[in-house]
Amino acid sequence: MTTFYTMLSWLLVLGYWLLIAGVTLRVLMKRRAVPSAMAWLLVIYILPLVGIIAYLSFGELHLGKRRAERASRMWPSTAKWLRELAEYRQIFATENSEVARSLFQLCERRQGIGGIKGNQLQLLTTFEDTIRGLVRDIDLARSDIEMVFYIWQPGGLVEEVTAALKKAAQRGVTCRILLDSAGSVDFFHSTYPTQMREAGIEVVEALKVNLFRAFLRRMDLRQHRKVVLIDNRIAYTGSMNMVDPRFFKQDAGVGQWVDLMARIEGPITTTMGIIYCCDWEMETGQRLLPPPPDVGLMPFEQEQGHTVQVIASGPGYPEDMIHQALLTAVYSARHQLIMTTPYFVPSDDLLHAICTAAQRGVDVSIILPHKNDSVLVGWASRAFFNELFAAGVKIYQFQDGLLHTKSVLVDGQLSLVGTVNLDMRSLWLNFEITLVIDDDGFGSDLACVQEDYIARSRLMDESKWQQRPYWQRIVERLFYFFSPFL
Repeated sequence: MTTFYTMLSWLLVLGYWLLIAGVTLRVLMKRRAVPSAMAWLLVIYILPLVGIIAYLSFGELHLGKRRAERASRMWPSTAKWLRELAEYRQIFATENSEVARSLFQLCERRQGIGGIKGNQLQLLTTFEDTIRGLVRDIDLARSDIEMVFYIWQPGGLVEEVTAALKKAAQRGVTCRILLDSAGSVDFFHSTYPTQMREAGIEVVEALKVNLFRAFLRRMDLRQHRKVVLIDNRIAYTGSMNMVDPRFFKQDAGVGQWVDLMARIEGPITTTMGIIYCCDWEMETGQRLLPPPPDVGLMPFEQEQGHTVQVIASGPGYPEDMIHQALLTAVYSARHQLIMTTPYFVPSDDLLHAICTAAQRGVDVSIILPHKNDSVLVGWASRAFFNELFAAGVKIYQFQDGLLHTKSVLVDGQLSLVGTVNLDMRSLWLNFEITLVIDDDGFGSDLACVQEDYIARSRLMDESKWQQRPYWQRIVERLFYFFSPFL
């Protein structure tokens, strides 16, 4: 009996170390960033069982077998659609400004489609203006309304959108809504999905959270896009979830969320439509392809036709695309670089690019919220401030609520707005969308918005920052350790 237990214990020890060795090999073979790999290995060896479970749950980008199969099936038809779109040569820009040229070339070569001209963009800086414009466009919709949001929370002015959608569905407009399961968890536990479906609106829960499938699909992979498409000619995107900021997370102690949305009219909505169709098919298995662009809808080509490129990121899309785009934009800066983000946990490469820009004489400003709804990210962000200060970067802390806008402005000409935070989750994991705009008029509008943010912010004093208590430095470094996971 003693021999049996001895052999059993040795087998358990052997199995234990083989499991650790196998997971270690998987970490090393993934060829991930060194800081991320080292962080995972430390967690696995310091807290073996917890580390192994965490890695198998969150360490690799598992889309899930069913979604992966759908993604592989849909790409041939998507590629064919893009080739057909390329035949509409009149909608494609043939040249870009000097500061935007490298980024547009990168997008064209990696995504297979060039920048599209003849668009009109309008910045919407308040929730009320966004809802007012959205309800008006929904009321005028004739064929299709398609939406994807991370969070949908009923209440306040959101009820006006819901009512407008119900009326649209009743008059024969096809209405499809794709909502993230985790972000909209309260919505899906309410009666609203049933009410909307009974009114004729298709409501789909994306990336359902299911603990029993935790090892088959990464549970923290989220659908983070915010997009509205109407009749293949009008689109909205930006940082705003479908929530009324007057009632959203009021117990978090950060104030109302401040967002930025862009209303787009023109042929670029067609390429945004193909992204939505891919997301819809990946989740439902139902194939949708947008019609070709109506080239007659280019009234802005001669006067104010913004040249726009759309970058979609997430599993199945060009790998590392949004990260490369941000690096290219930052390295293109010659005079001024302004960035706004609620969550600042950059990669080493992006941090180096930002600091290098400041060191070569570019006026670099980063606007962050003073209070953050994520304690982990708030502390981890502070760990990067020393390097930013040393390089000459100006750091502003927004005082008037939680600044949720994600924007980059380079030399007043090249703009990036969308859903991408400057953190690891947005750069490497979630389904995100970003508009790249080459236009000094739009850049001027975005600059006015950013100047307003700065006016409502406090410029951090490096000397006071260096005098912060020692315990804060320890906490910053502790959470910095987890930055590859944030």
